[in-house]
Amino acid sequence: MLWQALCQFGRQLVRRRPLELGEQAPENRLSRCLSTLDLVALGVGSTLGAGVYVLAGEVARNKAGPSIVICFLVAALSSMLSGLCYAEFGARVPCSRSAYLYSYVTVGQLLAFITGWNLILSYVIGAASVARAWSISFDNLIGNHISQALQGISLHVPGILAEYPDFFALGLVLLLTGLLAIGARESALVTKIFTGVNLLVLSCVILSGFIKGDLHNWQLTELDYQRANNTCTLGPLGTGGFFPFGFDGILRGAATCFFAFVGFDCIATTGEEALHPQRSIPLGIAISLFICFLAYFGISAALTLMMPFYQINVDNPLPEAFVYIGWAPVRYAVAVGTLCALSTSLLGAMFPMPRVIYALAEDGLLFRGLARVHPRTSTPVVATVISGIMAAFMAFLFELSDLVDLTSIGTLLTYSLVAFCVLVLRYQPDQNFSQNEKVFEMKPEPVKKFSEFVPAVGTSETLKSLHPVNTTPTLRSGRVVYGCTSLVVILLMILCLILAKWPRYLFSGDLVYAGVVVTLLVLIIGFTFIIWRQPQSDTPLYFKVPLLPVLPLISIFVNVYLMMQMTVETWARYGVWMVIGFAVYFGYGIRHSLEKNDQQLPDLSSPTLHEAVSTTELL
Repeated sequence: MLWQALCQFGRQLVRRRPLELGEQAPENRLSRCLSTLDLVALGVGSTLGAGVYVLAGEVARNKAGPSIVICFLVAALSSMLSGLCYAEFGARVPCSRSAYLYSYVTVGQLLAFITGWNLILSYVIGAASVARAWSISFDNLIGNHISQALQGISLHVPGILAEYPDFFALGLVLLLTGLLAIGARESALVTKIFTGVNLLVLSCVILSGFIKGDLHNWQLTELDYQRANNTCTLGPLGTGGFFPFGFDGILRGAATCFFAFVGFDCIATTGEEALHPQRSIPLGIAISLFICFLAYFGISAALTLMMPFYQINVDNPLPEAFVYIGWAPVRYAVAVGTLCALSTSLLGAMFPMPRVIYALAEDGLLFRGLARVHPRTSTPVVATVISGIMAAFMAFLFELSDLVDLTSIGTLLTYSLVAFCVLVLRYQPDQNFSQNEKVFEMKPEPVKKFSEFVPAVGTSETLKSLHPVNTTPTLRSGRVVYGCTSLVVILLMILCLILAKWPRYLFSGDLVYAGVVVTLLVLIIGFTFIIWRQPQSDTPLYFKVPLLPVLPLISIFVNVYLMMQMTVETWARYGVWMVIGFAVYFGYGIRHSLEKNDQQLPDLSSPTLHEAVSTTELL
């Protein structure tokens, strides 16, 4: 009885949701009103925010110098890898659930809930932090009168609460919550206006920087620094030139700049509100990432050309740069652009937040009342109000500087799961994912060995997988890909841990570490070759990720490596959030899931069930 109960519990955790497309798809309850231009504006607005006005100065001053332009190039290429994976799923699954649904149809219910829970964390903290940044920027513009008036109300608890409650940020979030509740069309109109103003200001800044810039600022020497600061050496500021901090500075700068591109995934949540989702979502993601890269590249180049990198003001880089070149009045136009950029970033963070909550609630994994759609505006009104109140409360009370890295962990984990799902789903037989599974009576069956589900290295099954007979995916080839991909991800995690935590041993020539890394690389290449030899699905899509399986695996490697850079304190806070999520899932979601209520149990041949049973056996 205990064994049967454990098996049944394992099946509940890996229940997959079938893709319901065409006539099988449920009726769309949201309003289809967003064009490709709306999606591009939403993606650019949510991505091209505070980073372009603050991040560029911090990275150029302390990490990369003029080579920041290369940092943004590397970060853009890394983000494009994740964007390609999102684009294929947007063409394959035109629904509002984004990465949450992608995980649900591929790796099962538990990981789907974890993905959705991480997205909620990223959007709530992102919205609250941007609202507080908006308030600080506006306060600086009017002479710091707001902060001076509120500093008498002290709530400061170091590392947790802010120095004073921010009523302005609270009101701003609630105002935009009301705008989002009115309708997606109105929100998209405001986003387009703010994004247009932001891009106009940035274009003027870039043009001004190229006009007044001096190429000598990309070729600085210690003599220039000595003349400016009466100091004989740059010291911690590098050695001058275009690469003052060397190759390590480029890598550290690229890791920071990567987070400037976070936000484009909100486009994937508009599947039920886009007019032509299978075409608009891939185009929206690609175009928005390209526009953001051009803006970041141009701003960083203009900034480092206008003034020496070691004189950049980290907190207020662009306005101070115009003061440096003698164009002080232009800083007010830059301030307007800053507020517009922060406004679009705030809308970009708040727009997908209620839609993820709505998706989880509609599937029964969160409280069903959160899935209510207003009959007139066709928006998830309850989810919008609840999520807006959460973000407003955090912006009102909390000091978010110590919590911002939480959004990075949640986003990077989500990106990795999407890349994993794209890779696995491409090699599965179509009927497993695009049609409803039959309701059947589960019959007792003897437990199979682990080797029957995941081929072991050196067995005849592995050799057979190198020479597939079929040209279309089968259940067997799908199991091979699922097992090999899981093993590759585990190996990549070990490799990233070594590279992030013990690089000095590796690069110092330590034979033990070098041998471990070489072994890991050989195994990764071997399993990747096995995956490559399996037949792919020939289902026609508007967009498909090229160069499978290499590109998704590279994306996973980059994301995992960046996650390994997080501090122990950040991982501890993330653990607290996940404990709350598991309490919600195991206390409510697993018992109220629609997949359970509809008795849609997974096929015995599904790789997710195979893995659950075999893992249970090993334990």
